[in-house]
Amino acid sequence: MNLQHKHFILTGATGGIGRCIAANLAQKGCSIILVGRDETKLVALKQSLAMSEKHSILIADLSNTLAIKTLGEQCAAMVDDNMPIHGVINNAGINTFDSLDNRDDEAIEAELYLNLLAPILLTKSALSWSQKPNVILNIGSTFGAIGYPGYSTYCAAKAGLHRFSEAMQRELQGSATKILYLAPRATTTELNNANVTALNHQLGNAMDSPEVVALNVIKVLEKEHTTTWIGWPEKLFVKINQLFPSLVSSSIRKQHAVIVEFMKKPI
Repeated sequence: MNLQHKHFILTGATGGIGRCIAANLAQKGCSIILVGRDETKLVALKQSLAMSEKHSILIADLSNTLAIKTLGEQCAAMVDDNMPIHGVINNAGINTFDSLDNRDDEAIEAELYLNLLAPILLTKSALSWSQKPNVILNIGSTFGAIGYPGYSTYCAAKAGLHRFSEAMQRELQGSATKILYLAPRATTTELNNANVTALNHQLGNAMDSPEVVALNVIKVLEKEHTTTWIGWPEKLFVKINQLFPSLVSSSIRKQHAVIVEFMKKPI
């Protein structure tokens, strides 16, 4: 896809990865519908982007069905008014590093909703627009392919998003809309608290900057790569976990005591 003059909707726009995606899209000559919950942050982001007058903001809390339906209707109205939306980037997400038995039911439900149900519902809405988008990019995670202690519900949601993307790629084969999936590894954003950062440092786990993820987003959109995993050796672990999960389990078992130690540390 040639990104110049294309119109995108970006959820989770004011997060660390979202801001970098927006900046890179704007530099490529795209116009962007910036979606988030905080109007002040959205306005500041819009004003910081190249050709700021080309971009717009939509305030939406994607943790409930009504807000997603309203967002979809607003986008449909734009399309009907001859403002085609060429791409949807489902980037909004949340994670919590904690043991399952220490999580609130409401927090679990919110995490599953935002990471999995919201992109499914927004994709469904986009496919009903009078002019369907050329691409829908779902931002997943390496944890969507590797179950990891302390991230059980996040792993479940991202695994679901991966399989949803795969199913839709096959369902829409031959159509004008392509479903893409990008899975970053650990990233240095505000979603990760100090314990997570310290854990990754102690275990020697690499953490990418949001800019690295954003550059991969641009590459995926331009090349229309169906499924992309970021990082080495994480790419290898994904393959090994598919074929020989006991080997990955053995590796994680060696880390278990350290993981639990950081899981129980006060933030």
